[in-house]
Amino acid sequence: MISSSRLIVRPRTIAATGAAVALALTLAACGSSSDSAAMPGMDHGSKSSASSSASASPSMADMPGMDHMASGNGLSDSQDGYRLTSKDTTLPSGEQAVYRFTVTGPDGEPVTAFALDQTKRMHFYAIRSDLTGFQHVHPTMAADGTWSADLSSLTSGSWRMFASFTPNTGKGKGRGTGQGTDFVLSGTVTVPGDAAKTPLPASATSTQADGYTVTVKGEPMAGMAHPLTVSIAKDGQPVADLEPYLDTYAHLTAFHEGDAAFAHLHPTTKVTGDNGGPDLSFHAELPTSGNWRLFLQFQTGGRLHTAALTLRVG
Repeated sequence: MISSSRLIVRPRTIAATGAAVALALTLAACGSSSDSAAMPGMDHGSKSSASSSASASPSMADMPGMDHMASGNGLSDSQDGYRLTSKDTTLPSGEQAVYRFTVTGPDGEPVTAFALDQTKRMHFYAIRSDLTGFQHVHPTMAADGTWSADLSSLTSGSWRMFASFTPNTGKGKGRGTGQGTDFVLSGTVTVPGDAAKTPLPASATSTQADGYTVTVKGEPMAGMAHPLTVSIAKDGQPVADLEPYLDTYAHLTAFHEGDAAFAHLHPTTKVTGDNGGPDLSFHAELPTSGNWRLFLQFQTGGRLHTAALTLRVG
């Protein structure tokens, strides 16, 4: 059990790993009514997009989470003295698994104090090297700083595990110079067995998920801020019943084809009530050209939906 006295909810200045500017698109959502937003077996058969509220897009200064600017791509296990460590180098195939890890600070001690981000202390993502099998969960932390991420069935192959967090402010054990900064660190694991690669679907402007049609408009260029508009419909009719999903109407994560570089995309509109949609506005800044696989999570009727779509960035 994590003591609530260790929590400080504060805006974050995102600094992930790597050198490239990773992104300014912020989909202010994470988590669900339960602590897990995993998509067991989520593969290239489904597609994706993004979500926000029907209100007009505000100025950059008014955008929720726009101080969360990512720097880096999450492909390293360390940044500014913080390190993700795990003894789990392999996980079983075809069954539920637990990935255990620790975040150590610049002093070498396990970090046990984390700020809340979108109602969670830790956001954890698992993605296969061919960008299938996406899972987004919220792990639990033991008193010694060991986190446990419960994962649904994994297919054979190489997987990358991302941990997104913000060390808490203050002084004391396990706290260092990165206080108040957002980090995205990762490590890889192997799932034994025949690892047949699934080809990435071609880029598209729309996709289907659970009977919903998600349409994306916009042509982002690498390293440049560019608006994206996402619309969600069902049975040919625009939807207006998107429920707040951990303080937002949707959550969007992107991974780059080839290296699985991470980008967390945030919304430009605030939650204004219990129902949002159908049109959602975003400012996107993806650091490199090529194909990005987008995973959009949104909630209706208490059920979490995940759509996946390939976006081509020039």
